[in-house]
Amino acid sequence: MATRDGALARAAGFFDQGGFKALLGDLVAIPSTSQDPGAEAALEAYLVQGIRPWLERLGFAATIHPNPLPGFGPILTATRIEEAGRPTILLYGHGDTVRGLEDQWRPGLLPWALTEAGDRWYGRGTADNKGQHALNLAALEAVLAERGGRLGFNLKLVLEMAEERGSKGLREFVAAHAAELAADVLIASDGPRVDPAVPTIATGTRGTYHFDLVVKLREGGVHSGHWGGLTPDPAVLLAHAISTMMDRNGKILVRDWLPRNGVPAAVRGVLAGCPVGGEAGGGGEGAAAIDPDWGEPGLSAAEKIYGWNSLIILAMTSGRPENPVNAVAPDAQAHCQIRYTVDSDTAGFEAALRSHLDAHGLPQVRIENAFVRMAASRTAPDHPWVRWAQASMERSLGKAVQIIPNSSGGLPGDVFVDHLGVPLVWVPHSYNGCKQHGPDEHLLIAPAREGLLAFAGMWWDLGEPGAMPGAPDGYAS
Repeated sequence: MATRDGALARAAGFFDQGGFKALLGDLVAIPSTSQDPGAEAALEAYLVQGIRPWLERLGFAATIHPNPLPGFGPILTATRIEEAGRPTILLYGHGDTVRGLEDQWRPGLLPWALTEAGDRWYGRGTADNKGQHALNLAALEAVLAERGGRLGFNLKLVLEMAEERGSKGLREFVAAHAAELAADVLIASDGPRVDPAVPTIATGTRGTYHFDLVVKLREGGVHSGHWGGLTPDPAVLLAHAISTMMDRNGKILVRDWLPRNGVPAAVRGVLAGCPVGGEAGGGGEGAAAIDPDWGEPGLSAAEKIYGWNSLIILAMTSGRPENPVNAVAPDAQAHCQIRYTVDSDTAGFEAALRSHLDAHGLPQVRIENAFVRMAASRTAPDHPWVRWAQASMERSLGKAVQIIPNSSGGLPGDVFVDHLGVPLVWVPHSYNGCKQHGPDEHLLIAPAREGLLAFAGMWWDLGEPGAMPGAPDGYAS
């Protein structure tokens, strides 16, 4: 007799006997970076060789579509429809990765080969996002096997190959295919848990707003001995501009950039007692660490990254850092990013900064190339689908599941909210020290195993009577 425990045991056995490690190794071996020119064939290969045959074995009808925007990776859709009126779930993932950065990985590690070391699986895409969507599909396969080839619900999948380039084309694609992608809820995985040991549900993501600060005063550099102390230095003006935007303890001083009404009560409530853990930089000397005095005063660490905005200077140059010359540089530039929540007014960001810089006597500092790269999104943390997922996961894992109002990073959840109207249930399987955009990217083995069990339990529960939150018979929308 098919049982929930049986489905979880199948999933655990597949993981513990090395099946998932081998599967993930095959996916990592496809160098599907979307950030390097000439990798287009690998983007296609990931879908054609790595994903579509697997989906077809699971009973999906899968199609690979060209991206609506030229020059960006393809998009795969797959559907598995058992019966109209049953719950329909939308699953999302991305198979593209950032650059391999082969020369920066530590000895013994390669980006396009899975390597186990200690409690970790190393390889590009293990955490972002190959390992995460592969766990969800492996869990589905275990439930299908336990139920004899049936799920008891309907499932649709969108797997894109341009997320690491800002999900270019995804919005246009989903808008054009809204009818065929219609679903009751999006349940998917990306990003980090709040702590490696704490299973997490995020109901949205922060957005990213980018802009350049540019100070250009002349066409070429001038002799530092003859002109130093006489003519303005662009780097100094740029440094002063940045110092007016944020104080030395990380507090944002352009207050119109912040959430309009502070941290909402519902957000503050769900974050009460929420841990923030992990590591960055590999641990030890030189590693990133949480500084309780950095950022907005009066907020907890969880509120700072899940309920507030942050300003980051991603790059800053003046002159020739690699080969300095004795000259006052002609220009200076900084590329800046604001991570923001849905409670912010991005339409006013540029005007607020212009007024701020002018008020500080810095009209020479120009603002260029201001744009939203990924929009913020959020489903109410107490939404019935969120609470349903939390209860299912806690039953499978035997431990508390932390809900956060949005992940600290960015994902294209807004696309699915805007065009499909679905609530968002993100269940991350990684942690914030996974080095997903740098060398030595890895997936922690223990949280990955928990993620597989969590999804096996959710896939099982979706096929049971009463699965649809708010519908007594379980299936009526």
